Amino acid sequence: MASHTTLILLLPLLAAADVAPAPAPPAAQTINLTGILEKGGQYNTLLRLLNATRVGEQLGSQLKTTYDGLTFFAPTDAAFAALRPGTLNGLSDQEQVQLVLYHVLPRYYTLATFQTASNPLRTQATGPAGVYTVNVTTTTGQSLVNVSTGVAAVPLGTTLSADFPLAVYSVDGVLLPEQMFGKAKAPAPAAAPASAAGKGANKEHKKGGAMPKNEVAATAPTAGAGGEDSDDSATTNAAAVAGAAGVVWTAALVGIANLVIA
Repeated sequence: MASHTTLILLLPLLAAADVAPAPAPPAAQTINLTGILEKGGQYNTLLRLLNATRVGEQLGSQLKTTYDGLTFFAPTDAAFAALRPGTLNGLSDQEQVQLVLYHVLPRYYTLATFQTASNPLRTQATGPAGVYTVNVTTTTGQSLVNVSTGVAAVPLGTTLSADFPLAVYSVDGVLLPEQMFGKAKAPAPAAAPASAAGKGANKEHKKGGAMPKNEVAATAPTAGAGGEDSDDSATTNAAAVAGAAGVVWTAALVGIANLVIA
């Protein structure tokens, strides 16, 4: 009787041993923006900005809890190098934060969804006037996508990541918000063509050598009261002077001859 009781008690334990344990739930996928950019190999300036402004940490936290995902436009090192010297250093710490956040859309966009998106699109940058926005346009029948800021239009380049919740697109220009950098300046007007007289003077001067930068070109002498007759009067005066000199020398020779004869 005791042996039967022991067997009955062991049966549940044996049955439990035959059942395989339930698999653990898969770990949530970790999206690492820094790793994506480092793998790209041409985003060193952007990586330094993400670190200095701590926007990289902020985006990492958002990616863990977001339901809509994020889209990030990543300017290359060449894009930052094309900026006017001192542009980044001339920004305050808060302005640098806003510049980086201006490259972030608070939603996951594929190239296909850009085609149906309604402009303007909100970014994560804000200022006294509210949220900064961009316009994203696509070329019909092509995959060309342009991001316009009001200062410049920048085409999208390589897709660095397309896995939800983060899409990362390379761009060859830094997105400059109009609220911080103003509207695009109109091109400077073309210089007026030099006059024919000026060209002739320059050519004549080049024959004698290059004109120094600060040299003032000599001007032609002005006509006298007689206008065009001034040249003739100058010639007449010169002839008169020469004739007077001849008379003086003739008188002197005659005087010497008389002295000798006497």
